[in-house]
Amino acid sequence: MSRPLDSEQELIRTDVRAWLAQQEAKELLRFITCGSVDDGKSTLIGRLLYESKQIFDDQLAALESDSKRHGTQGEKIDFALLVDGLSAEREQGITIDVAYRFFTSARRKFIVADTPGHEQYTRNMVTGASTADLAVLLVDARKGVLTQTRRHSYLAQLVGIRRFVLAVNKMDLVDYDQAAFDAICADYAGFAGKIGIAEWVAIPVSGLNGDNIMSRSDATSWYSGPTLLEHLDSVPLDASADAEKAFRMPVQWVNRPNQHFRGFSGQIASGSIGPGAEVRVLPSGRVTRIERVVTLDGDLDEAVAGQSVTLTFEDEIDCSRGDVIAAAGDPSEAADQFEATIVWMAEDELLPGRGYWMKIGTQTVTAMVQHPKYEVNVNSLEHLAAPTLGLNGIGVAEIATDREIVFEPYSVEGGSPNKALGGFILVDKLTNATVGCGMLHFALRRSLNIHRQHLDVSRETHAHLKGQKPAVLWFTGLSGAGKSTIANIVEKKLAARGRHTFLLDGDNIRHGLNRDLGFTEADRIENIRRVGEVARLMSDAGLIVLTAFISPFRAERHMVRRMIPEGEFYEIFVDTPLADAEKRDTKGLYAKARAGELKNFTGIDSPYEEPESPEIRIDTTEMTADQAADLIVEELLKRR
Repeated sequence: MSRPLDSEQELIRTDVRAWLAQQEAKELLRFITCGSVDDGKSTLIGRLLYESKQIFDDQLAALESDSKRHGTQGEKIDFALLVDGLSAEREQGITIDVAYRFFTSARRKFIVADTPGHEQYTRNMVTGASTADLAVLLVDARKGVLTQTRRHSYLAQLVGIRRFVLAVNKMDLVDYDQAAFDAICADYAGFAGKIGIAEWVAIPVSGLNGDNIMSRSDATSWYSGPTLLEHLDSVPLDASADAEKAFRMPVQWVNRPNQHFRGFSGQIASGSIGPGAEVRVLPSGRVTRIERVVTLDGDLDEAVAGQSVTLTFEDEIDCSRGDVIAAAGDPSEAADQFEATIVWMAEDELLPGRGYWMKIGTQTVTAMVQHPKYEVNVNSLEHLAAPTLGLNGIGVAEIATDREIVFEPYSVEGGSPNKALGGFILVDKLTNATVGCGMLHFALRRSLNIHRQHLDVSRETHAHLKGQKPAVLWFTGLSGAGKSTIANIVEKKLAARGRHTFLLDGDNIRHGLNRDLGFTEADRIENIRRVGEVARLMSDAGLIVLTAFISPFRAERHMVRRMIPEGEFYEIFVDTPLADAEKRDTKGLYAKARAGELKNFTGIDSPYEEPESPEIRIDTTEMTADQAADLIVEELLKRR
């Protein structure tokens, strides 16, 4: 037998249907308890469950028995055992996994996630915080604000929690000293202000004795604020925030039960939708109107954020899992390069340049994380230089995906987080283990007002009109290796065979399109990115594009490869020893570089990363430029 709130007992006895309807109508608040090790999170939740009379009689009897065997409170009931269910948790007296518990008050329903305090299990805390509306941050009154307290605050704020309760616990162990409470509040206030936590309430509590949990404690007569439950009952909820945004629905499943019906199923992430609404399917950019909003209980005139529905279109257009159906007049962005905050959750370090599965919404793509711009020190909030991220590391880095994904910035000033299209996880391709999570800031070099326009004349049509298959021949090698010379001969030989070509030369591009770029590492990366975009557009037009650039970094050559359809990118390594390249240097650039007159010159004071597996390798010490061109043309035509 359970022990419901006294005020509800009579209603349950006389009209259970009315009681069920009352429960269904209550608001739902999801919150987490977090903080450092042994701050009393599980005990606090156990006390909440006990005081709110949410425990069955047999559970209470088992709790009393377990407290005698596993408890840490002597003859008293150990409320932590209501939450710590794993044998390892009970043996060690710690929380390892995330435990979810449900309870109610007269006004609201609650789902609370008890999260671990140990640094080793920070990833589990992030999991619990990802769906929470509020965080109850516990601090041991004897120890004050610790590193893990700051880390959990930072992470909770990072994943979008905007409201916090600073529960200064174990006040009974400091004789309910107001000075100790005030000192902790002052310490936390300084940190909270630095990371942007504006809405927080401090409450002195004792989870073990129940002080200021459900009712006010005489031991803290100096405290005039709300009890914990009073605050949980009254804190404002942003339930309507997602409904007020533009419509977004990631497609989870194409519903095709028979030849007469084709719909697109998913959960509405934001906004509302109804029959007749104009929508855009992303990333293709196709526009259509909604014909029906289908549910198991029948069609709806309107569906809102949080509902799972099946949409049908007035037109037969392509739409599949991973696509996003959005408001036609206010669509999401689509991009393949981003800045993001990453929380690393694996024992093994992040490997910049390695491909990880990136899951965002219903989309799964390959993502490569670059070297972090910086790592955040959670104590001082300093931005530290870091070559990679280790366990629990928090940093900002650039991410490139193998194709465009539909996204929205995770955090918007003054608004609720865009979790469905702004938050992601990273999964190791070999082990299938989740190794990181993150929040997208913005697309690199993309405008919020730009979306991809669907074009009816396809790249296949362009290629067919030219009677050839498009390709990008990417010549790379040291300055003076002979890239431009060989590329020029290759183009002449292809033109003689009636092929449609265009040669993008490094020096020529820097006279026009890239005249604003220098030779720093950042400028070189941007130089190659722009050329890659131009080469992609030209290949879309059906051309065979030849490029002659040093392009010294593997990551940028891989970036361009990902822009081009599979099988159409040919990396051609013009392999010339540095000594030979210097001998051929008619411009005297190597001499200037060695004299210190040219900075960041490849091969001298800036590295050249040789291709690991190019499609074609040219050894200029063994063949002439004309022979090299014949080899390239032969290989190109043979493979096509």
